[in-house]
Amino acid sequence: MARTIEIEDNVTVGNLAEKLTVPVTQLIGELMKNGVIATVNERIDFDTAQIIVGELGLSETQLVKKSSAPEKLPDQPKKKLPSSTGPNRPPVVAVMGHVDHGKTSLLDAIRGSEVVKQEAGGITQHISAYQVLHNDRLITFLDTPGHEAFAAIRAHGAELTDLVIIVVAADDGVKPQTIEALRFTKQAGSKLIIAINKIDKPGADSNRVKQQLAEQGVMVEGWGGEVVVVEVSAKEKTGIDSLLDMVLLVADVEDLRASIDTPSQGLIIESHMEVGRGPVAHALVTEGVLRSNDYVVAGGTYAKIRNLETPEGKTIKEALPSTPVLIMGFKALPEFADTFIVAPNEKAARALATQTLTARQATDNHLGLNSGELISIINRSNRLQELPVVIKADVQGSLTSVIDSLKTLETDEVAIRVVSSGVGAVNESDIHSAHTSTNAIIYGFNVTAPSNIRRLASRDKVSLRLYDVIYELLDDAKEALGKMLAPEIIEKESGTLSVRGIFKTSKTEIICGGEVVAGKLKSPSLAKVIRGKDEIAEVEVTNLKKGPNDAKEVLEGEFCGLSLKTKSRLILEENDQIVFFSRESVERKL
Repeated sequence: MARTIEIEDNVTVGNLAEKLTVPVTQLIGELMKNGVIATVNERIDFDTAQIIVGELGLSETQLVKKSSAPEKLPDQPKKKLPSSTGPNRPPVVAVMGHVDHGKTSLLDAIRGSEVVKQEAGGITQHISAYQVLHNDRLITFLDTPGHEAFAAIRAHGAELTDLVIIVVAADDGVKPQTIEALRFTKQAGSKLIIAINKIDKPGADSNRVKQQLAEQGVMVEGWGGEVVVVEVSAKEKTGIDSLLDMVLLVADVEDLRASIDTPSQGLIIESHMEVGRGPVAHALVTEGVLRSNDYVVAGGTYAKIRNLETPEGKTIKEALPSTPVLIMGFKALPEFADTFIVAPNEKAARALATQTLTARQATDNHLGLNSGELISIINRSNRLQELPVVIKADVQGSLTSVIDSLKTLETDEVAIRVVSSGVGAVNESDIHSAHTSTNAIIYGFNVTAPSNIRRLASRDKVSLRLYDVIYELLDDAKEALGKMLAPEIIEKESGTLSVRGIFKTSKTEIICGGEVVAGKLKSPSLAKVIRGKDEIAEVEVTNLKKGPNDAKEVLEGEFCGLSLKTKSRLILEENDQIVFFSRESVERKL
């Protein structure tokens, strides 16, 4: 008889066993068969419970989720800046595109700085925000990385903005990150402007770029569409004013507004630890007026703002909507892409942060296994090797990108296991974590390691590898994973002898003779005995003789005798083929 059991979205193993009326040991045993080590008090999610019910053969038992309206956190802001009947606000513009197409150089030209020279490898590796003044009006810009490893940061940047400028090099055309940026822009519902950069370079062809954009479904002005195109040269600083004029025109058409009479809220762009100042969050105000001494909650942490600064480091007392700011005073680092909201007092801020942190721990705690993790554990149990790593990065966004990118290197044979991760300089705890995890590699991205930490790593024989360019870090990890791959065994045939006579046969040795019908024979060597089309044995050739004399090699067309060492008794017959071969292992690479 069919039965329906109602369970919560996350249920303990003991509670599920009780509802299924099966021994808890049987349920735990079934989890263990699937690679999950669980105790009676550990939690599994609804999808995992369904998988295990199927494995138990309870075909007539149907699980249904217990309906429960999730508790909504008050006044959580949306990712997009809201439309409102309040005063006009500056447009928020993300600049995106393929790596090395000149995004940061274009922004440098707009604000008169040289950030690109300060970036390791000449590529942007962080999301950054700042404001510029054009025609007495403010524009907020977000610069996003172009390297493929920073997809999460680019997606976040697109969701934050009213308008996306996608930079395409006139001499290079549409590339993978260009296409990805177009997709993010469409998903975020942002307006789009195409900036065709490097028009001063030889080989620049704007029409080719427009054609490639049309192939991606982006129809620009003059090509039957409405997407604005502006030709610029960041190097020559031409077309910059036209681009900014178009940004303001789009902003006027969209009539961007935001309320300033509501509690301030916004989004965390980045966060990092700073010596002497502690956790520092880069944020974008989306509504209301953010003031120094406000209590703000971001994810599972909160702050009484002790200092509010512009991205250039200037202290300010308040920030209006669309304004990028640096917030000091957080108890812990807020996470990349967290929303923030102003609370009326410290008690309310602490309570809301605790509530959010508890909810996240219930979801993310290692005791709560979801179906994706279950499948991952099952798959991972079949893998041959894992590379344990400790990841440290300068900011939360980069940490996310490094971990996500390392995971893309995994195969069915090798995997990355993140032992621990965090933001800030490599410390003693990181060395200890690596040392106790079968000497995990510590990868640091844009962080330092003090001399005493380096000495500790050397003493404990912990591999400490620091990089300031992400693709160099990924290349290193790829090489480390490649060394863990089982080598490929290659067999190479050298010659074949056709047996013409058998002179002696014992349990472990055969002496025979024959004609070399192909290639060249050498001793000592491995060989296969072929009868008809079947391989019947593998043997070791210990000696070759030409007449009464020992020979090191025998050529095609010559006759010789040979001694074979066998693992078990082998009955050799005339006309059997003995194929000489060598076997070597070749290192594989990812």
